[in-house]
Amino acid sequence: MTPVDVILALIIVLCAVLLVWPFLIYPLILRLLPTKPVEQAGGAAPPTVSLLFCAYNEAASLPAKIENLRLLKARHPGLQVLAFDDGSSDGTGDLLALAQDVLTLLRGPGRSGKAHGMKQLAAMATGDILVFTDANVLLDADAIDALLPYYADPQVGGVLGSLHYDGADRSASASVGALYWRLEEHLKDLESRTGNVMGADGSIFSIRRALYPDFPDSVLDDLTVSMAVVFAGRRLIKAKDVIAREAMVAQRADEYRRKVRIAARSWHTHRHLRPGLRRMSRLDRFKYGSRKIVRWFGGLWIALAVLAALALAWRITPVAAVALVAAGLVLAMLGAMARRGPLAAIFDLLLAYMATLKGVLLAMRGQTFTLWTPAKSRD
Repeated sequence: MTPVDVILALIIVLCAVLLVWPFLIYPLILRLLPTKPVEQAGGAAPPTVSLLFCAYNEAASLPAKIENLRLLKARHPGLQVLAFDDGSSDGTGDLLALAQDVLTLLRGPGRSGKAHGMKQLAAMATGDILVFTDANVLLDADAIDALLPYYADPQVGGVLGSLHYDGADRSASASVGALYWRLEEHLKDLESRTGNVMGADGSIFSIRRALYPDFPDSVLDDLTVSMAVVFAGRRLIKAKDVIAREAMVAQRADEYRRKVRIAARSWHTHRHLRPGLRRMSRLDRFKYGSRKIVRWFGGLWIALAVLAALALAWRITPVAAVALVAAGLVLAMLGAMARRGPLAAIFDLLLAYMATLKGVLLAMRGQTFTLWTPAKSRD
């Protein structure tokens, strides 16, 4: 092999390593780290709790959500439930208003975004612990009971719950999304065992109210708020027995738009968090880079590996390079047409990587995604 061939082969290998790093190599490293236990001593009076969620055009999800809130309130009469309606046009606000025996409703003046709404609710909250969730997420009946003992450890500043997705068999997109989420939950479990989890998603997490930070509306409030716990020198952990449930997004178009929006906001959030990230321990900086940054550029690793493979094939024989391109196009067409099976799953996985990369690149160019729209294919 010539020096150029060696360089191209090394690029392919390096990109492959970076692509699998967050899901294979990183968790293996976490398994080698020592366990940091959490104290769950009882005896003290349990802290008070406020449950917060924002809603936009969630009328289809609200009947089940309100019933779930009534169940939680029956077990915890002192639970404060706060809801923010972000200018819904489908009657979401009216449905929430009819349930004001179980919740307090704050109506926004129009579309202002989830981050803005959550900040308004957090300012109204009186509980020692703030529990954040989504309008389409249902908490298990014993979720609050399971959550509170973790806060007996004074070093614990935030606790993530475990999200279980329903409807994974509805489509290839849902199946890929469910697999990805199982890997994500496993990574959080390993991170929690070894110290801190690197951020929460909005489905189910909690923090001590005193740690709630200030932040702009353009960032992901769940990542920003949860990482504030780590920046404050407290532990951010995950609890397997605090369970919430949500329906999977079943359509490719819905999932693609969702990933572009989340990736763009993640990059804006990353830029906002950089001062705090620099102050973290070396272990937490390693975790953050492995779990977040390497994954955000997965689409780039794929693109570089494909270009290097084509260049290497061309150097061997142009016919091989043309054959690779033709085979790739055929497989992509078959994957795009398929709705189930291995080809559909691979296509959806590649689409997810490309959507994430697109969102990051849009954010780098200054584009923001403050507002959100619920995916219709999970109803």
